[in-house]
Amino acid sequence: MDVVVRELDGLSELTAAARLYRSVFGYDQPEYGVSPRLLAALRENSGSVLGALDPAGTMIGFCYGFSAVDAGELYHYSQAAVVAAEAQGLGVGRRLKQAQAQTARGTGARTMRWTFDPYALRNAHFNLNVLGATGIRFLPDYYGGGTDRVLVSWDLWHARKPGVPAGAVWSPATDRAALRAGLQRHFAAGARWTGVTREADRVAYTFENDGS
Repeated sequence: MDVVVRELDGLSELTAAARLYRSVFGYDQPEYGVSPRLLAALRENSGSVLGALDPAGTMIGFCYGFSAVDAGELYHYSQAAVVAAEAQGLGVGRRLKQAQAQTARGTGARTMRWTFDPYALRNAHFNLNVLGATGIRFLPDYYGGGTDRVLVSWDLWHARKPGVPAGAVWSPATDRAALRAGLQRHFAAGARWTGVTREADRVAYTFENDGS
């Protein structure tokens, strides 16, 4: 599919992005929506507001984020990236993230951060194995009960350097309690999550320590 990924412009495109966001996540409550006016403000103030459009001009992907600072480090925070169901598995998500990284570099950011559900193995594989991001923090119940998240950091200028192996969490893929306990244990010890693999009905979360 010939897909164009670019910065969104105008109320109609920003409204289409907000509509796609709610559709992909299945949100029907207005408070969970994204304001087109907010997107316009982010776009004009060192944020990222990008869309993926198919040859007919239909929006099939969307991401947005903003500049942030942590202990003096400027980074870009990617709040959300969504791809329409019919376009998933076609590389649209990867192109959106790459375009967002390019926008972030233009603001002076050296890394990009975002959170994801650590029990969604497809997302874990994409973030850690495909992009090469690193899980740096476990955030239990981030959005309320039952919404554990892992914060990842993605170096926008260099590939991830191998660290010192710090062990792995092996568990049935459906055993969230065991995976949660393993994540908490390794992150509390200062390790970073760098990979995920699945063998039959088991999954391994691999961790490393800083190799510097």
